[in-house]
Amino acid sequence: MRRNDTGITRRWVSKFAEAFRGVWLVAKYESSFQVHAAAGIAVIALAVVFRCEALEWCLLLGCIGMVMTAEAMNAAMETLFHALDEPTKQRMAGCLDRAAGAVLLASASAAAIGAIIFLRRCFGY
Repeated sequence: MRRNDTGITRRWVSKFAEAFRGVWLVAKYESSFQVHAAAGIAVIALAVVFRCEALEWCLLLGCIGMVMTAEAMNAAMETLFHALDEPTKQRMAGCLDRAAGAVLLASASAAAIGAIIFLRRCFGY
């Protein structure tokens, strides 16, 4: 185990507990995360219905993870930004737009991959 800056030893259990608490906070309070979670559940349901193969599952679950991770990072950026004083916020103008843009890029990529997989399954090409 390593010691942190305060000299207190942190156990892996506490690190995981903090990480799970972070996921819980995002899931509970961030409406965009909730929308993406619902979309992820719908994708999983479609993958079951269409009996996707292992590689397709890997791609779909990777896309879901990518979007959820981007959304969680965006929420963290928003939380930090709103805690800043006004002069600092002015210097950081655009950072929330960039974080939201990352979510948009992840979502668009995931939608394209999902469309390729499910259209192929629907139309057999």
